[in-house]
Amino acid sequence: QGNLYSLLKLLLMFFGVTVGFWAFHGPARVLEEKLGFLVKLDTNGSNPEMLKKLIDDKLIDYVAMDVKAPIETKSEIRNPKFEINSKTKISKYEKAAGVKINLNKIRKSVEIIKNSGIDYEFRTTVVPTIHTKEDIICIAKWIGRPTRLRQGFGGREKYYLQNFRAEKTINPEFEKIKPYSKEFLLEIKKEISEFFEVCEVRG
Repeated sequence: QGNLYSLLKLLLMFFGVTVGFWAFHGPARVLEEKLGFLVKLDTNGSNPEMLKKLIDDKLIDYVAMDVKAPIETKSEIRNPKFEINSKTKISKYEKAAGVKINLNKIRKSVEIIKNSGIDYEFRTTVVPTIHTKEDIICIAKWIGRPTRLRQGFGGREKYYLQNFRAEKTINPEFEKIKPYSKEFLLEIKKEISEFFEVCEVRG
């Protein structure tokens, strides 16, 4: 068994260790305790109970959560290629995710992460047909903290704006969308930076 751990550790030195919610206590504990690796969790925030358990049990060291859209805004979609009834009025979050979402779970996950004391990041892929500048500002005010309120909360507030790339999308219609310019995203970044210790544009 010792040789197996040594081999696994050698292999993982050449690859990043990123896990989703498959990493329950077994695999995560092996990575943490037996191999000495730091563990990053990528999540969409749909399972706050498991998220809290992994944090409370000290099985993860870093969390990255995708924040799809503002949590409150509603919009009507007439003929979407989503798994929701086209005649219902849905949240912009559901429009961005493409599926029905329990928004209370998303809210809870954001609060758990912000108050976890571990390092974390939030990130949003900015899509022209879904997000406006005002949407991103709303997200920043929701998930971030003004400088004066940051003391005593542990982890560093990090938020990344990821530019949409029209390639290999699940919905072919998205391949026709022209991404925002990097200059436009940098303009938004400048406006929301006060809410985060780190705010950057990716892509």
